[in-house]
Amino acid sequence: MKKILFTVMSAAISFAAVSQETIPLYEGAIPNSKPSQLQEKSEVAGNGRFLISNVTTPTLTVFLPPADKANGTAVIVVPGGGYRFIAAEHEGTAVAKALNEWGVTAFVLKYRLPSDETMTDKTIGPLQDAQRAIQIVREKAKLWQINPKQVGIMGFSAGGHLAGSATVHFDQAFIPNPLKTSLRPDFAILAYPVISFTDEFAHKGSREQLLGKEPAPDKLKFFSLELQVTKHTPPVFLMHARDDKAVKVQNSEVFAEALEKNRVKHDMYLYEKGGHGFGLINTQSDVDWMKYVYQWLFNQDLILKKR
Repeated sequence: MKKILFTVMSAAISFAAVSQETIPLYEGAIPNSKPSQLQEKSEVAGNGRFLISNVTTPTLTVFLPPADKANGTAVIVVPGGGYRFIAAEHEGTAVAKALNEWGVTAFVLKYRLPSDETMTDKTIGPLQDAQRAIQIVREKAKLWQINPKQVGIMGFSAGGHLAGSATVHFDQAFIPNPLKTSLRPDFAILAYPVISFTDEFAHKGSREQLLGKEPAPDKLKFFSLELQVTKHTPPVFLMHARDDKAVKVQNSEVFAEALEKNRVKHDMYLYEKGGHGFGLINTQSDVDWMKYVYQWLFNQDLILKKR
């Protein structure tokens, strides 16, 4: 892996007004769903973070950058929450606004949380929604004035597992795809991601939520993302803290090893301290990890000059 050299950017993020529109992920029937009395719930947790649970109707919220900054690149943002809830603000909305500052069009995904009550097969429900998000963004690229060949995905924690699943399993469509639209992200950014479902490194809460208490071996392998990397996997940037006790840093390390083995472009930034779930700002470090992401995207022409 090459060492990143970054250009110093302003640490301040302007939260100027952005155009926002929330659209349903599916028109008509939602695939792999069944009738349920479950009601979506929003709440502010004790730590002040905004959480959404019991999601049955997935949506995509569009954050358009200022017209004079827009560069045609798009990122689908996938918040984490252990597949139990969605950390919609600090790993969702705040991230979208930061990406807008770079001229990137951002889409925050509110995905279905795995539930036997609401899905026929809960193991593939979130992945269906991630694939559908990629499909929508590509098929409506002209509407949002984005480049359909510059569509990335960014995920945090269990949202990183979902984004990573879409990154390695793009060649198998779990949704109707009549236009044969590519479901392959052009790049992925994974922050303190759940990667492996093996007993050694698994975040067992996320694994149990998605696969149940006694998952089948084939499912464990399918969703252990380090085992699914190929030479066709798109470029990946990884970020993690070495002292993360919730999702072990080895998750990112084994994924990086698999990317290296398959000669997939990638880079990784590891904090010494930071714990888990801090979003954009690690209060235990002076380093802004998003500066590394910016330079990584820029070096690969993934942040394009305005056309």
